[in-house]
Amino acid sequence: MKLPLNTDLTGKVAVVTGAGGVLCSMFSRALASAGAKVAVLDLNEEAARAVADEITADGGTARAYKCNVLDKDSMEACHQAVLAELGPCDILLNGAGGNNARATTDKEYFEPGDLDAETKTFFNLDQKGVEFVFNLNFIGTLVPTQTFARDMVGREGCNILNISSMNSYTPLTKIPAYSGAKAAISNFTQWLAVHFSKVGIRVNAIAPGFFSTKQNAALLWNADGTPTARTGKILAATPMGRFGEAEELVGAVLFLLNNDAASFVTGVVIPIDGGFSAYSGV
Repeated sequence: MKLPLNTDLTGKVAVVTGAGGVLCSMFSRALASAGAKVAVLDLNEEAARAVADEITADGGTARAYKCNVLDKDSMEACHQAVLAELGPCDILLNGAGGNNARATTDKEYFEPGDLDAETKTFFNLDQKGVEFVFNLNFIGTLVPTQTFARDMVGREGCNILNISSMNSYTPLTKIPAYSGAKAAISNFTQWLAVHFSKVGIRVNAIAPGFFSTKQNAALLWNADGTPTARTGKILAATPMGRFGEAEELVGAVLFLLNNDAASFVTGVVIPIDGGFSAYSGV
């Protein structure tokens, strides 16, 4: 994989959660291309193995691990396996997360008559669905950090990178749980950066804007492949006038993990959104 920055991670062990997904599989390949030994973690073992096999075929070093980021026992078992096969963790990329339809309203605005209509409104969002989204994003970052950051204490050049979202700045309509959970990730990133500042662990995050992935395909594209009305709104509110390409996230990731270039950078959340968060709409 061609890298946009010359970041040398040779000898580092990088642990990536949610690594079977579109974005985190790409991050895994980028870290391997920079020289890291990558632990590819995902609840879907087949997806994790496919990523690890691709990295290995390209000459990198990677191992696939099935684990549940919401289960401490699962994470610790994975931790012990990574220690035995790759070594102690130098880089933790908390990529597991996502939204769920049960925590999404059908409409952007509540209107008179919605209570009596067959419409999923704020008032009948599924509590378990909301809890799942909060847990997947926040607890799914907390537990892996509790597990793997232990390896970093007392060692130089260690990093934690979280995945926030541009909706942590301003919530998007229809997805209150996901917006709130990502706001929690940004806040938690700052908290961790302060908490670990005396032991040399840097903690930062990126906040991607709109990237067309499997996760949000139903919101962005109709069944026939045409753009939804929501896509029109997104592009109209994005000064660069397009969706981001996944590869456009890699430069910020490599910068934040570069202990020469970003040695005094901790507690920041970098928006990568084509100007969406900067645009007032006028």
